[in-house]
Amino acid sequence: MRKKNTELLSEVIRQVLKEQNLDKQLNEKRLIDAWPLVLGNNIVQYTSNLTIKNKILYVSLTSSVLRHDLFLSREEIKKSLNKQAGAETIIDIIFR
Repeated sequence: MRKKNTELLSEVIRQVLKEQNLDKQLNEKRLIDAWPLVLGNNIVQYTSNLTIKNKILYVSLTSSVLRHDLFLSREEIKKSLNKQAGAETIIDIIFR
C-alpha cells in the first residue's frame, strides 16, 4: 500500500539545501560548469578565472576581440547560463 504524503527525493533534497543555505553555492557551481556547454570549447580556451560575486559573473579573457564579441552577446549568454543552472544565479557578466 502506498502512502499518500510522499514526496520526490529531488524535492526533499532541494528543500534541505535551501534550508541550509547551500542552494546558492550549488547553483553557482552549476553555472560555472555550464560555461563550456553554453559557449563551446573554442571560446573556453581563451577564458579563465570564472568567479561569481554578488550575482555578477567575472570572466578573464586573453583575447580583446573575443571580449568585445562576448560583451555584445552577454544578455543571451546570461540567459543561457541561468537556464542551465536552473535558477537566476547571475544578473550580469563582466569580461576582463
